[in-house]
Amino acid sequence: MKKIAIIILCALCAYAASAQVKGVDGQVIDTTDIYGERADSLDAAVFVSRQAGNYLSKGKEIRTEVISAAGLCKMACCNLAESFENSASVTVGYSDAVTGARQIRLLGLSGVYTQMLDETRPVMRGLSAPFGLSYVPGQWLESIQIAKGSSSVINGVECMTGQINMEHRKPTDEKPLFLNAAVMSDTKMDFNIASSLQMGYKWSTVILGHVSGNIASHDMNHDGFLDDPKMLQFNLSNRWLYQADNGVQVRFGVRALQDKRIGGQVLTDGNGKKVLYDKNTFSMKQSQDKVDPWGSDILNRSINGYLKVGVPLNESNSQNIAFIADYSYQDMDSYFGATKYLAGQHSAFANLLYQNEINESHKFTVGLNGTFDRYDEDFRRIVAAAPQEQANSGLTNLANAGVFGEYTFHAGDKFSAIAGLRGDWFVHDGFKVSPRVTLKYMPIDEIVIRANGGRGLRYSTPLVDNIGVFSTGKEFTGDYNRHILEDAWTFGGNITYYMPFGASSNTYLSFDYFRTQFAQQMVVDYERDDTKIDFYALDGDRSFTDNFQLDFSVDPIERFNITATFRYTNAKIDLLGRGLVEKPMTSRFKGVLNLQYATNLNKWIFDFTASVNGSSRVYDFMWKDSKGNVLVDGKGKPLYKNGRTPVYPLLYAQITRRFKGWDVYVGAENLTNFRQKDVVLGSVKDANGFVDPRQASFDASCIWGPLMGIKAHIGFRFTLWKKA
Repeated sequence: MKKIAIIILCALCAYAASAQVKGVDGQVIDTTDIYGERADSLDAAVFVSRQAGNYLSKGKEIRTEVISAAGLCKMACCNLAESFENSASVTVGYSDAVTGARQIRLLGLSGVYTQMLDETRPVMRGLSAPFGLSYVPGQWLESIQIAKGSSSVINGVECMTGQINMEHRKPTDEKPLFLNAAVMSDTKMDFNIASSLQMGYKWSTVILGHVSGNIASHDMNHDGFLDDPKMLQFNLSNRWLYQADNGVQVRFGVRALQDKRIGGQVLTDGNGKKVLYDKNTFSMKQSQDKVDPWGSDILNRSINGYLKVGVPLNESNSQNIAFIADYSYQDMDSYFGATKYLAGQHSAFANLLYQNEINESHKFTVGLNGTFDRYDEDFRRIVAAAPQEQANSGLTNLANAGVFGEYTFHAGDKFSAIAGLRGDWFVHDGFKVSPRVTLKYMPIDEIVIRANGGRGLRYSTPLVDNIGVFSTGKEFTGDYNRHILEDAWTFGGNITYYMPFGASSNTYLSFDYFRTQFAQQMVVDYERDDTKIDFYALDGDRSFTDNFQLDFSVDPIERFNITATFRYTNAKIDLLGRGLVEKPMTSRFKGVLNLQYATNLNKWIFDFTASVNGSSRVYDFMWKDSKGNVLVDGKGKPLYKNGRTPVYPLLYAQITRRFKGWDVYVGAENLTNFRQKDVVLGSVKDANGFVDPRQASFDASCIWGPLMGIKAHIGFRFTLWKKA
């Protein structure tokens, strides 16, 4: 009853609105001034629609890749995780072979070091991080901005490798009805609805709905474990906008979701019936006359509310104040074999800022903000490798409050500089200072040079940040219940040359380099002992990542775009007893080639994407036994030659036919049919010849490649436009 009461109270009391106001020309202005142009106005919407699916923004001070509405339609794009397949900047993979949780990597590091923003509000933190990418339908979005490096101090201090900002469909869109439905060959189905309604000049709202799930589950590699869990998700959001005559804007909204997923072993009972994991009956001691599969059972429920208010202080809007408040409650009931992790998280974020544009050259922003998280956890774990039950229960409060200032200088279009400074008080670690600087220089109109650097800080949540550890039979040791304050510095730069050829003005060649170096980090070490996972603080040892990327885009003829990207990553870390080694399970490189051609009037659109994914170092136990002997497959070949994963290609294709108000599309993913072998590891086999998950050698968290083979999809999009 307590949880229900809290959720009802949140639904009634949580609000939202955008920190934006109107200028004297009537255009919407972002009072935080971080992402600049937005698609709230007709001019901005037209601008975005003329861009390629993926492009580098020329006007941003920080290196920013934009995935536009067209880019979100290039693939099935059922959710946010599947929206990055055309990007080499962001790599997406599975956290394990059981739960279906997706994780991203930016600058070669886990997505927990990337600050996720929903129209400048921090989201996907803590309990919502493991599955958060699956909870943002791609067709709810109108664009995604990927900013590399240390970004503005205004949105908090947790940005380490960059920011990914999501722009949702707007209440002001003149689209009373949008429908999208898609079905995959693996029986996964996805349905989205959006309705933007204008109720006079002052009020407008957008309602967003989503349902997805799969009818059947598959074991395409015949290892006795489902490749994807059985799942069903419901997701509903309502956003409002109020525009007053005096320029004040108020935006508020609520969102609720529920996601249920069951994965793991599939066994057959004496009657030939398939049996899945049951959290109520699973036992570490399996009876000989009872079928007792190992698996996961996860139920996620959340509710979120936000309020944003923008108030102009003069007619020219050169001075304004904004207030942003956000509250969310996340409930996660999860079971993994004989492991139970039940947790709830209350999160609150508030931001108050004042902006003053002195003239065209000088502007400053000052403000206060803070973040509060309360975790209520009940953790119990029994594995054969541990001498006794591992447990942790109780309340944990993590919070920080900060004051910040940011100064922006523009010397015409040639040079700009942004200098920011934050001072934050952390509830367990005292006062910390975080400086950040961004520079942009255009010696000529065709060349843009950028540089930026700064400090990022975040409290770690070790078990949730590394949810794949639950899908193992290993004992947890060390600081797995400790929330250390991770501390990283990121610096780098970018140079982009816009070339004078091609059928459009958007032909460019771009190179960037970024380095992230940790002063403190939570280390999750699989390699000190094959039967244990050790959690410990870096404590002055080395951990760094160098990231190089080259981008090229050209329209050789009208309506034909070619985009090629290559990324190389050098990631190293000091592990106890081993010294400086290459970070395991981190791909060295990725290359992406995307081709898109549209016929006249965009009646037919053809998309093709090819990517090549580089090798990564695997954990020692994945390719050598305890005696140091190289493990081989059934044909006598090494499982991992030289302890590295193979280089593998992936191909995607989609064809879209556009009618008046309708789009119909058909496509396929992973046309090379490449799948990772041995996704579930374990030296001990059960009576059926499958890996026995009750042993310490069991591990389903070592995922570096695709789990599913070729997947086809077909879908449609319908848009009803508002009549004039």
